[in-house]
Amino acid sequence: MVSVFAELGIILIIASILGVACRAIKQPLILAYIATGLLIAQFSQGLLSAEAYQSLAEVGIALLLFIVGLNMDLRILKEVGKTSLITGLGQVIFTAAIGYPLVRWLGFDPLAALYLAIALTFSSTIIVVKLLTDKNDLDALYGKIAIGILLVQDFIAIFLLIFIVASDGGNISAQTFLPLILKGIALFLIAFFAQKLFKKYFDVVARSQELLYLIAIAWCFLLSLVAEQFGLSIEIGSFLAGVTLASLPFSLDIAGKVKPLRDFFIIIFFVILGTQLTFTGATALILPAIILSLFILIGNPLVVIILMGMLGYRSRTSFLTGLIVAQISEFSLIMIALGVKLGHIPQEILGLTTLVGIITIAGSTYMITYGDKIYAYCAPFMRWCERKHVHEKRLSLHTKEKQYDMLLLGYHRIGYNVLKHLQEQKIKCLVVDYNPAIIRSLMERNIPCLYGDVSDDEILRELKKYKPKTVISTIHLFEDNLVVAQTFRRANKKATIYATAKTVPEALALYKQGADYVIVPHLLGGEHVADLLRKKVTDKKHMQQLKKKHIEHLLSLKNHHNI
Repeated sequence: MVSVFAELGIILIIASILGVACRAIKQPLILAYIATGLLIAQFSQGLLSAEAYQSLAEVGIALLLFIVGLNMDLRILKEVGKTSLITGLGQVIFTAAIGYPLVRWLGFDPLAALYLAIALTFSSTIIVVKLLTDKNDLDALYGKIAIGILLVQDFIAIFLLIFIVASDGGNISAQTFLPLILKGIALFLIAFFAQKLFKKYFDVVARSQELLYLIAIAWCFLLSLVAEQFGLSIEIGSFLAGVTLASLPFSLDIAGKVKPLRDFFIIIFFVILGTQLTFTGATALILPAIILSLFILIGNPLVVIILMGMLGYRSRTSFLTGLIVAQISEFSLIMIALGVKLGHIPQEILGLTTLVGIITIAGSTYMITYGDKIYAYCAPFMRWCERKHVHEKRLSLHTKEKQYDMLLLGYHRIGYNVLKHLQEQKIKCLVVDYNPAIIRSLMERNIPCLYGDVSDDEILRELKKYKPKTVISTIHLFEDNLVVAQTFRRANKKATIYATAKTVPEALALYKQGADYVIVPHLLGGEHVADLLRKKVTDKKHMQQLKKKHIEHLLSLKNHHNI
């Protein structure tokens, strides 16, 4: 008989090997965990049979939702609230309304079809945030709207979990539902008053990092146990526990400490999900899984594109936001697993949902990562979804000048220092950025600016009209810098073009396309430090002067942290 220690070792070894393979093809590790469970189910029937693993999986779910609650940044909803709320609700309603008859057509009974239709509406916050972070697009307009949509979905999912727990074999009655709603309100009140106490006394706890971590975990388990005693699920309790701590100044620190623990336990959860998908069951479910996956990969983005087009957004913003919802969520899997646990739906529905999750997560990862390139091919066919007077043009241009000596493309980090220098030299410069918060800040300071993305042909045509003598691009994307170098070199052979690259090969490629100078931030930073160490490391007075200037510069940046 294999010990639990040996079983866990086997699971982690297989998961790590498959994880390396997933990373090589730029896929999230969740697919490696599910594949691990699939392999174990086929070749090692004795593993993962103990009920202890189910308990470990529940801990993983609790910690996952605890961190989701910790990261509930309601300020995002405030900034793009109307768009996110309308699009988020609209996408959930339309996807469920179209998905239900589609699932029924595939031959599933009404309750199973209802579960599946709802599960298809939710998108993965974890995967989307990771991909947007990798692309540095969290602060872009479409990134903010996408995160807002995901928050709306998360709220809906939590309320649906309450609703599912309140059901009795698929039949909802007032006798079971109303008391549970009252208990849910009581749980919210407990969380609300606990939040007040935390705000008052948690700074005392925070003096000890170890104690801060321990109490945060304890609070997650305590509220989960209270929720379970109330007849609700531990998922609801752990989510609320996270929300109550989200407004504390230590929330990011808590999330950072809990994530490694969550990652370990969540591996078990997804591995167990993988064991539900046997080859025998998967064969019969392949056709329904492909049809439902295509519905999510194509239908969900199409719904968002149409809704955002109706709200007055540019086709590119609508398109990139639509790609965000082209996969199912961890909530989808948790919801279906809960339905199976309560006996509402058969086990095969969990296998089907897992298979759809594998397909859509894999497909949408590439769609989101290469969204700009995909849009370049689709752009000629996207004008149908764009209104004549689009919302984004309201903050599009803040200038009356018809010509500028210099264009500054990208304001964050490097661009901030560049503009400061240009203002000191009194050089006429137009700033172009794709972050609406930055544009609003520049408008408040009466700095000439243009909202737009340089990968958009319409924006490039607009910029060429200003006939700039110098173009400085501090944008992080290599493809955008390539387009800038090519476009402005063709427009004016005498123009001076600065571009930005992450690597030496990218820099060399930009030089070939006509850039006069390529900024490589990482190399410049390293060379600057090396120069300090070579020349000034023993000059204490000089180092003190540098320190003073650097502190002044950092304080200046802090005052402009919103841009």
